[in-house]
Amino acid sequence: MTTNTLETLHGTRVLRCAPDGPALDGERAALDLIGDAFGQEAELVVVPVQRVADEFFRLRSGVAGDVVQKFVTYRLRLAVLGDIAAHVEASDALRDFVYESNQGGQLWFVADAAELDGRLRR
Repeated sequence: MTTNTLETLHGTRVLRCAPDGPALDGERAALDLIGDAFGQEAELVVVPVQRVADEFFRLRSGVAGDVVQKFVTYRLRLAVLGDIAAHVEASDALRDFVYESNQGGQLWFVADAAELDGRLRR
């Protein structure tokens, strides 16, 4: 298993999670990532979409709300990196959630590293 890496992009300390780590599937997983981020003084945690549990994308499950709330509580930002088109196409509620999230600064859904770079450059 590869490890998470810390980098600085446009003045922001970013913890990039390895694609083959544990799934982001609830509060416990969120707290584990938050602990890693605090240990490395990161401001933003980037999780590849393949590590995000399917339940996260089913808003009724409450997983997304639980995860995001933990990040808000600990004043850390979260970015989900990768293609979520299939999930968005299956749910109007998720499409709206992604749109609203991407308008703010707490949670972003970005397609690739270039989009993340562009958001941090602003």
